[in-house]
Amino acid sequence: MVIKQVSLETVCGYTSRLPENTKPEVAFAGKSNVGKSSLINALMNRKALARTSAQPGKTQTINFYNVNDALYLADLPGYGYARVSKEEKEKWGKLIERYLHTSKQLRAVFLLIDIRHAPGENDRLMYDWICHNGYEPVIIATKADKIKRSQLQKQLKLIKEGLAVRPGTKLIPFSAETKQGREEIWDEIERAAGEE
Repeated sequence: MVIKQVSLETVCGYTSRLPENTKPEVAFAGKSNVGKSSLINALMNRKALARTSAQPGKTQTINFYNVNDALYLADLPGYGYARVSKEEKEKWGKLIERYLHTSKQLRAVFLLIDIRHAPGENDRLMYDWICHNGYEPVIIATKADKIKRSQLQKQLKLIKEGLAVRPGTKLIPFSAETKQGREEIWDEIERAAGEE
């Protein structure tokens, strides 16, 4: 995918109406500090399109990025961040749930997991929840540059087992530093969006 233009078009908080987009959407979910903003910036070849932050839990809205006027990337609020009140977490949960339930254009959900660690309870819940909503999430194992090559298969196996992924689930190692996995992720996005 050649990125000709990309813009942050819609920002939805818990009280906002979700946009009624007419173009395909793909959504990215993941824990607060899993590297979602870095992934979106790497996919778009932009340095600071999605704001990366030293403080996890910054994305408290669903951010819709319009790509080439052909599709939308939906950046979902990061979950599992400890310093957020229970009410806030519940509101984010409801916002994500409302989106998964009601978007008519959502074609695929990507779930980001830090390759260095076994998936946590929140990751498992999110995976099950995405499946429960009728989607087959593509798993992106982020921060692949932070482990040795020799550890890669072991860590991927840890993720597969930790999430108890369904047979045939796609698992893509990704690094925002080296851009490893970028093309594979775009292939999945384009396939989902019907841009063959």
